[in-house]
Amino acid sequence: MCGLHFSGFIHPLRIALGLSYDGAPFAGWQSQPAGNTVQDRLEAALAAVADGPVRVVAAGRTDAGVHAAAQVCHFDTMAERPLSAWVRGTNAHLPESVAVQWACEVDEDFHARFSAVARTYVYVLYNHPVRPALHARQVGWFHRPLDVVAMQRAAKLLLGEHDFSAFRSAECQAAHPVRVMQAVNVSTHGPYVVFRFTANAFLHHMVRNLVGSLVYVGKGAQPPEWMRELLAQRDRSAAAPTFSPAGLYLTEVRYPDTWRLPAFAPMILPLAV
Repeated sequence: MCGLHFSGFIHPLRIALGLSYDGAPFAGWQSQPAGNTVQDRLEAALAAVADGPVRVVAAGRTDAGVHAAAQVCHFDTMAERPLSAWVRGTNAHLPESVAVQWACEVDEDFHARFSAVARTYVYVLYNHPVRPALHARQVGWFHRPLDVVAMQRAAKLLLGEHDFSAFRSAECQAAHPVRVMQAVNVSTHGPYVVFRFTANAFLHHMVRNLVGSLVYVGKGAQPPEWMRELLAQRDRSAAAPTFSPAGLYLTEVRYPDTWRLPAFAPMILPLAV
């Protein structure tokens, strides 16, 4: 059952949740005094089901306006409820832009953040002279034509273990800037350019900063080799500005198979890209 190791009855229970949300209405994942974050809304909804305070830990702290198709989090509780209550009951107390997809009882050793071995983010960019309307909060936008082949060449230079200081925000709280980029892909789907990044972990604003610099390459402002130079310089001010959060999605958090977490239902990103 969901990677639960039976070694006697354990209190409190640890529950893992699969979550999806439209990040546009929220000030990011992490709890804030104003209360308008995904974490604040989720904890309030879970507390209503648990009849007591609940604190959740997420695999990734998405920024304001960033979406999640497959966020994973966990919480501890003394409340014994059927798993269906943690899904349907919690959703009954959540705004329509947030939904629990599944719930699973796990061993106390499971940690949504530290047990994860990889994360995948996808950025959907609308490359068209006229800004989008119907999907204005779900896609990024750039008005000039982009050289996708040049961006693909630049993206390949990001693979492997690097110091990503050039793409790290000043507010980043990570202990160190070294990350392992396991896969990068840049593809086109009609007027959309889709960037897909998989790494062991990401720094604050890292994906949005990478996309911004790849767009600089795509518009001809810099050659593909510029990405190698940025990695070597480790200077955030040398890279492109941070790109809009609108088109960014957390699409997968990967864990060792031993945890046997439920799968997310297939998600179709904006306009079937």
